Amino acid sequence: MKANEQTIQQVDRFIKKVAQKFPETEEATVMTDIHVRVSQENGDLMAFDDDDQELTRCVVEEWIDNKDAHFYQNVTNILRLEIAKNKAVAENLGIIKPYNFVLEDDDKENIAELYVVDDDTIIIGGDLMEGLEEDLNAFLNKLLEEE
Repeated sequence: MKANEQTIQQVDRFIKKVAQKFPETEEATVMTDIHVRVSQENGDLMAFDDDDQELTRCVVEEWIDNKDAHFYQNVTNILRLEIAKNKAVAENLGIIKPYNFVLEDDDKENIAELYVVDDDTIIIGGDLMEGLEEDLNAFLNKLLEEE
């Protein structure tokens, strides 16, 4: 699923509306993550704080009744790209760091970490521990060979 121009604009406005709820300040006092929920049925794109208070919402028409088996994977990619494009906004929310943007389904189940912001570390998507086991095994094998 490739996002059309209208979808890109809606997601862009969505990110900026979230940022309006947490304007940049000298000393951030709010401690929360941004929970993004997408509904495959009605196309709702919603943002919530840790207390499940709605921050903003919009309807992405392209996502209404979308039956694509890879819907959440495609939405994850679209959201990551748009958050990265709005990096100056996403990285300077008036929220205590670290914070992240997390994609959830209708049942509030975590689907993916979209964007993690820490003081000196920004992580765009992907599993933080992906490939760790293989790396550790390769390291161990190398150590054992050297003995």
